[in-house]
Amino acid sequence: MAAPRTYLSLAVCLFLGHQTVAISDAPCQLSTWKKGFKTFMDRHVRNGTPTTLDQHEWLNYIKNIGDCSRPTQSFLDPKELKRVKAVCSKNGGKTYKDNLCISQQPFTFVTVRSIKGTCGIKSVQKETKHLILACEVLDNECVPVHFEGNPTNLKPDNNAKSCQDPRISHAPSLKMTWLWLLFTLLFLISFF
Repeated sequence: MAAPRTYLSLAVCLFLGHQTVAISDAPCQLSTWKKGFKTFMDRHVRNGTPTTLDQHEWLNYIKNIGDCSRPTQSFLDPKELKRVKAVCSKNGGKTYKDNLCISQQPFTFVTVRSIKGTCGIKSVQKETKHLILACEVLDNECVPVHFEGNPTNLKPDNNAKSCQDPRISHAPSLKMTWLWLLFTLLFLISFF
């Protein structure tokens, strides 16, 4: 009788663990990270960002917002918010992979690189690239929750599905892994 309880406990732990670390396999799925959009806005679409590429101004800005922990930070113009959010829509973005969408149009933004663990600025540069954003549904709206780097300047695949394709379910999805399947089978076998 102890074996079924052990398998049941193990299966429940694996199931719960699988849900918490799972990345959506498509954009615009329901999110469990309720502060995702706010975090995205706080990190990438902030009012008061410097309008120059002067390293001293950016050093003061990064220190004032208290975020010296990230060695690479990208900032979008707050006036572009509507366009940025549109990347997570059927007209603004194409599915890239997992829950990531790539913008159909390029964006201009500032990338600040600093010395790891300090606020020391290595470089400040203006870039124009297609945005790659993680898009999830919060409060019935598909919004960006993460800014993914695009170091190789990828462009959208015009044959890819739109980011908010009506054929994509907004229900959370669970992928059945071989490990999960194995423990489920062991659990079922233990009762026979």
